[in-house]
Amino acid sequence: MDDKIELLLVGNPNAGKSTLFNRLTRGHAKVGNWHGVTVGALEKETKLGGKRVKVVDLPGIYALDSMSMEEKFTRDYLAAHPRAGVLFVAECTGLKRAFPLLCAVSKGRRAVLILTKRERFRRAGGKLDREELSARLGIPVLSAEEHIVPRLIEALPSAGEAKNADLDGIYLLPDGALTRADRLFLNSLFCIPFFLLLLTAAFFLTFAPNCAGDLMKRGVEYFFGDFLGAFAGKIPSPAVRSLVRDGILNSLGSVLCFLPQIALLFLFLITLEESGLLSRLAYLTDGLFSRVGLNGRAVFSLLMGFGCTAAAVLTTRGLDDKRMQRRAILCLPYIPCSAKLPVFLTIASSFFENPFPAVLLLYAAGVCLSLLAARLLRGERPFFLMELAPLQVPNPLFVLKGLFFQLKQFIIKTATVILAFLMLSWALSSFDFTFHLCTVEESMLAVLCGGLKWLFAPAGMTDWRIAYAALSGLVAKENVAGAIELFFGRFPYSAASGAAFSVFLLTCSPCISSIAATARELGWGRALLYAALQTLSALLLSYLTYFLWMGGAVYCLIAATPVIAFFLVRTTLETVHRKRKDHAQKVHG
Repeated sequence: MDDKIELLLVGNPNAGKSTLFNRLTRGHAKVGNWHGVTVGALEKETKLGGKRVKVVDLPGIYALDSMSMEEKFTRDYLAAHPRAGVLFVAECTGLKRAFPLLCAVSKGRRAVLILTKRERFRRAGGKLDREELSARLGIPVLSAEEHIVPRLIEALPSAGEAKNADLDGIYLLPDGALTRADRLFLNSLFCIPFFLLLLTAAFFLTFAPNCAGDLMKRGVEYFFGDFLGAFAGKIPSPAVRSLVRDGILNSLGSVLCFLPQIALLFLFLITLEESGLLSRLAYLTDGLFSRVGLNGRAVFSLLMGFGCTAAAVLTTRGLDDKRMQRRAILCLPYIPCSAKLPVFLTIASSFFENPFPAVLLLYAAGVCLSLLAARLLRGERPFFLMELAPLQVPNPLFVLKGLFFQLKQFIIKTATVILAFLMLSWALSSFDFTFHLCTVEESMLAVLCGGLKWLFAPAGMTDWRIAYAALSGLVAKENVAGAIELFFGRFPYSAASGAAFSVFLLTCSPCISSIAATARELGWGRALLYAALQTLSALLLSYLTYFLWMGGAVYCLIAATPVIAFFLVRTTLETVHRKRKDHAQKVHG
């Protein structure tokens, strides 16, 4: 073996490549029970048996002439690394189907076959003689459920090109008939209402008063506001006291208090992914998505958008072509990500004792707007091919691990980017250009941002601070809730302005990390153009929302009444005329 080895993890989607990558490298690549988890090459160097090894996890692929962008990426990566060894990962139940791909990708390379999900295969009644399979293929065959690292070190020297093999006598598939659960969850009359029921229950548990999410949120608020705030109030220096209490505790607490509710939403999404329900939902909703120029695979990206828009943008590589990917990326900003949740709750809580219906309405509006955007941009009916993930009870430890990883990312982001932004905002709004403590209106920030007060004036908001809070969301959407807490304590305007402000945040450009993810997929020119158009249209929609709320809807209805009456009368006359004509034809026939 060479001093440094490159091993490529290749196989069908959802075969277990990312799980094996994490075991070999002690990494934290995202894994999941659905197609398209890996969307690019994940590389990490490690030591196996004293040798330096670069392990590369590639997106799932069915054949070297596959259609989707992620599959083309894998094909091109294999072509660019002809000397790299292949760890071909295959589910036991899909072994026969994977053979042509194994032979194709191992041509001229060293290859090892890694079998996954073998215990589930055995429990379902499947049988496989691994030693005999290795002899027929001419390459080592290992099971991912054994102590893989030492066995892999032993197997690599004997690895070679795989040859096609007859599996008669050594391979018995379990009964391929659909189980009762499979038939039930592939029935749209059951599965879609069941999913909507789960979604409603998740939102109710997360947002409704005195439910788990609300109770835990109040606990975090008490910890930052009352408990830590009491200690901060005893600091003798006014400047330091303002820094600690107003700059750090109030601003940081206004974002972290939503951590429990974000955790509940992520728990729902992870459980949905791991159970296998997500792939069935994609299958059942393909007809709906095909009407708007997408296909069933878009479900993965759109649901991922509820967690993080930037991550969802990357999953669009699993779609079949660039045109469909562009449509999906344009839809994603309207899906409310977890970072928008603190802002919606901050605004809704200023007007409603129970913010649950208002937040639910905003989420529903976001989904409708995303589908409308896709409809307006739709092209030809897209092709759809996807493998259903097996139904399973999610592993609690795996779900908790995924949840803790997501929460850790949120806390790190809050404690770094968001805290730094809020600290800068506090400093600029607390000192003048001579660095003396002053009121907000005399501060450096007021001088620098005073002109922003006209930005939201058509929506009834004439304070530069609210415009500054809104635009801070372009850095990170959590900044908006922190800025409102820093400057006002609660949303300071009317319900009409609150609705307009919420619509702006719902429809404006996503944060800078999402723009960067879009640039990575479509280029900086297109990414910046999308961001500018979305922000401009969001401003116009916020003005329209305020106008309609303040009575404009009535004026529009009155103005439209003559036009509506004209078309009703015209339609009625045309209908009567047609009936007379048809009757005359029958008489003279």
